[in-house]
Amino acid sequence: MGGDIVTNPPFIYAIEFAKKALEIINDKSKVALFLRIQFLETAERKEFFKTYPPKVIYVSSRRINCALNGDFETANKNGSAACYAWFVWEKGFKGITQLKWFN
Repeated sequence: MGGDIVTNPPFIYAIEFAKKALEIINDKSKVALFLRIQFLETAERKEFFKTYPPKVIYVSSRRINCALNGDFETANKNGSAACYAWFVWEKGFKGITQLKWFN
């Protein structure tokens, strides 16, 4: 078992990353995934969130310019059309998810 995990997984595998991370961390440890806000959508993810509710979701109040593989030279200089958020789970948490904003 391990401590906290912070990552930006490939969007298509985000549920798998979250499940595995929650499986291998210690009780009360946290998993933080940086994902598009669209991670909240779909019936499959709804069921996932019912079973594994995040403790808090921090939504970016501005559009963040993310660069592929850290290449900011070719990144869109005008920002992004996507909205991002930090999804934070605490192993064992079963309450109501808090919604907060950053930046």
